[in-house]
Amino acid sequence: MVTQKEKQETPEAEIDGEDELEGLKRRNETLQQEIKVRDAAITRLELEKAAQEGEIAEMKSTVADAEGRITELSEALAKAVAAYREQIIQGNPGVLADLISGENIEEIDESLKKAMALVEKVKQEMEEEAARMRVPGGAPQRTPMDLSALSPREKIQYAIGGS
Repeated sequence: MVTQKEKQETPEAEIDGEDELEGLKRRNETLQQEIKVRDAAITRLELEKAAQEGEIAEMKSTVADAEGRITELSEALAKAVAAYREQIIQGNPGVLADLISGENIEEIDESLKKAMALVEKVKQEMEEEAARMRVPGGAPQRTPMDLSALSPREKIQYAIGGS
């Protein structure tokens, strides 16, 4: 059995229950709107991520192309430097080919300068040594004896041919 007191509390409990139900419905609507906003944000971020991944893939492709081009240019440069070295060797026959070396044009030019200086130094030293070792060809010329230092008696003896 329901007492009078319970009857009085029931309408208020129903009102409180209805208010609570309305509050929950509003809360549910608010949460659903927040979910929609978050879903929209997630969708937007996923689109941005896809766009960035596309840009990254494009950049990776560009980097790979650039690396390939760098490899080609490095090979072409190596061939050009080798051809330049050969031209330098052919253009300077007085220099040993082993003295001309380098990985780039500047190094080859520097080694050529050093080799030319070395060749010039050796050449100069050989000329100096040859000049010191020079022996006149044939017998030396006969020169008359200097009689000015002799006494009159020695001069007479010399003229007679006696000692």
